[in-house]
Amino acid sequence: DQFPMENIIDRDYDHVMSMDEDGWLVGGGYKTFDYSGKMPYIDSSHTELLRVGNMNPDAGGTSIEQVYEAMSSVSFSPFSIFPEYLKGGGGHHSGDDNNDGVPSSDVTLIVSVIENYADGDSYSDYETFLDSLFTAMDDVGGGPCMDDHDTDPHVSMSRGVKFWSGYHQQQYMYQSNLEVAVWQSMYPSGTPIGSSGYAAFPPGRGGKKQLVGYGNLYFFFDRANITKAFSPNRGLSSDEAYYAQLIEKTDTSQYYSSTTSISFDYSGSGDGDNDYEHNAYSFNAMMAKHDMTDGWDLPPNCKQEGETFFGIPLSKSSDSKLQSTTSFQSQFDFELLADRNGTYITSFGTNHGWLIGEELGNAIGSIVDKDTSHIPIFYTGTTNPNAGGISLSNLIKIARQIDFGSLYIKPAFVFVDQDGHVKLQFEADTSSALAYLYDSLCKEIGITWNYDSPENDFGVYTNCAMHHAGDRAKYGCGPDGTNTGGFCPQMTLAYSPRFSSEESAAAYLDRCNTYVSYWRSLYPSGVKVGTNQFCSDGGCLALFLNRLDVYEVFKPDLGGSWVQYNGASMPPTVSPAPTWEGGCDEPHNFHLDKCFIRHHPKAKASAFDWQALGSVGQFAVLLIVFMAVTLSVSIFLARARKKRRRGESYLGFFFRDLSKKNRNKRRRKKGGSSGLQEKMLPDGASRKSKSSRRGTSRSRSKSKRRSKSVSKSRGEGGSRSRSLRPVPLQPGSVMGKSKSSRRGRSASRGRSAARDDASATSQSTKRSGVVDLTVSKPQEDKDNRQQLV
Repeated sequence: DQFPMENIIDRDYDHVMSMDEDGWLVGGGYKTFDYSGKMPYIDSSHTELLRVGNMNPDAGGTSIEQVYEAMSSVSFSPFSIFPEYLKGGGGHHSGDDNNDGVPSSDVTLIVSVIENYADGDSYSDYETFLDSLFTAMDDVGGGPCMDDHDTDPHVSMSRGVKFWSGYHQQQYMYQSNLEVAVWQSMYPSGTPIGSSGYAAFPPGRGGKKQLVGYGNLYFFFDRANITKAFSPNRGLSSDEAYYAQLIEKTDTSQYYSSTTSISFDYSGSGDGDNDYEHNAYSFNAMMAKHDMTDGWDLPPNCKQEGETFFGIPLSKSSDSKLQSTTSFQSQFDFELLADRNGTYITSFGTNHGWLIGEELGNAIGSIVDKDTSHIPIFYTGTTNPNAGGISLSNLIKIARQIDFGSLYIKPAFVFVDQDGHVKLQFEADTSSALAYLYDSLCKEIGITWNYDSPENDFGVYTNCAMHHAGDRAKYGCGPDGTNTGGFCPQMTLAYSPRFSSEESAAAYLDRCNTYVSYWRSLYPSGVKVGTNQFCSDGGCLALFLNRLDVYEVFKPDLGGSWVQYNGASMPPTVSPAPTWEGGCDEPHNFHLDKCFIRHHPKAKASAFDWQALGSVGQFAVLLIVFMAVTLSVSIFLARARKKRRRGESYLGFFFRDLSKKNRNKRRRKKGGSSGLQEKMLPDGASRKSKSSRRGTSRSRSKSKRRSKSVSKSRGEGGSRSRSLRPVPLQPGSVMGKSKSSRRGRSASRGRSAARDDASATSQSTKRSGVVDLTVSKPQEDKDNRQQLV
């Protein structure tokens, strides 16, 4: 929480033109759909104190367990960090500028560790810690690959950075160092590093989150993975706590308003006699074969870089979250080309190891990326239309209407290119479907160059593609090409591997090409790649947001396209009817829903609907069905426990209950609705009388017109005579079509609990008759209480 790194980076590309594929390593990282198409890594800001080096003890390295054991025996107090200045420079190169373009370099923040001396001590607490750390590492058997000195503290911010000009570089360095000057005024004696938030170590691995705290030291397996935190031997002092929480608890605007100049020397920032300027009109088609460890030289009218491209996915174990499957092909096993045990390769020139998939716990400590194997075909540049690019939706529209054939590929050989990267070259057949696709993309979304302009049906174009409208596959690499264009199907295996010797490099390439020869014999005419779950017919084209994330896939022969995101998917199209003349017999209409179903009669519409739900939707449907079934079973069991007869099985109750429901349904259907028109109770009957009868027993008689009556009354000091006689039903009497009779209490008793009860019941002997219970000579009392039931 101490240094707002976002204030010293240039996300808006006001000064910076381009960077390597990782972009800014600080300031929050990148999201998947960033316009720049940078790798979606988290913020990895850190300063290195000791480089442990190789993690393989058999090769002179130090294991993670040994590091943990050594750190557990070392005690240290919270260290404070002081920001010094921001600088440029570095050893990066630009293979695409012909030594005349914009230079590339690193951007680094230099920091220092505040050293405190106790009374009478000749060594600071930091020097004492370093001495104890090296001693502890030696005691646990640390290998010779570990550095024998501490690292100069610094924060790597970005690599392969290219500015628009020397002036832009000077402006960026001044503004960034002015921000550093503000930090120096805020922390005159440095500040402990930390946060009041929570985090898991390692991040993104499902670990339990813990309080971060302040003054910790961390072990980085690689720059993106902190595996363990080590706490200091004491808490923060009051002064340390004040500075550690200054930004969080204090208004810091006063520091910004009072700091108007830079008091320190930052001449090492590379802003000296740099009078270069980017010449956009020096663009050439060869720039498409780009070194991804450096920034791009952008074409005219393009204001932002971008790594988005069309290509062929070749991953067998992708880590992309945008597709429901992780395997994109099953024809090639590129693991055979990797040197996992370091027989030939000792290290890599970047934080990335094998791009065909890196192992968790690899000895070199490379970033653990999953397999990102692919063949880039056409770099479209940024997806920000406001910076001269083209949106993802427009790219998809254009690609959907390109009628390309199945994309066959055939490996040719493994080699090391001029930038020092190991690549697998594929045959560049200028008359293949792949070449036709490249020509079509250049014609439709290539940049305007040398009087050649793109043209497409949607009228949407880009200024940031790294290919021009006049480029063709015949100008590309290969024996049939002229080596002046951007068509050259290659797959990068690793960036800048360092071989132990020239003999090792030759032996490695010889081993790899042995496997390539086998693949060539296995697929003499090439192969269209895919799997049963991904591009099952093979030969598909994909739109990549970056080399990790496959966003949309396009089938050959206008077979449709699909996009999947977080397990969900969309149908191939949304068009309800053919749009080209000729109906569904026209190949241009084959990808439409109506035509696709017609040409695939065996596939039911329900199958497409189920597949369109995706894994998340399918799981939700199955979960709802499971919940409904369990609820129904629970309701049945509860009903059965309550109503089944003694000794009756659940199955017997089920059939008895089912037959009873069917019988009641037939009775209701036979009886019609005429009975609903008759009154259930005579006028004046009380609600309380109705409710008081609910607890009485049911009659078991099968007569439909049998009824009972109970008449209770009592005069003041007198008696009543009662008689029973059959009479016809009168209006206001009980409904004669009742299926069962109830034995109930009189309304008079329900109204007054103080009266004595008297009842008389009688039942007719005729099942088809109706018995009316009345009072023959009622006493004419004031209430005139009578009840018919």
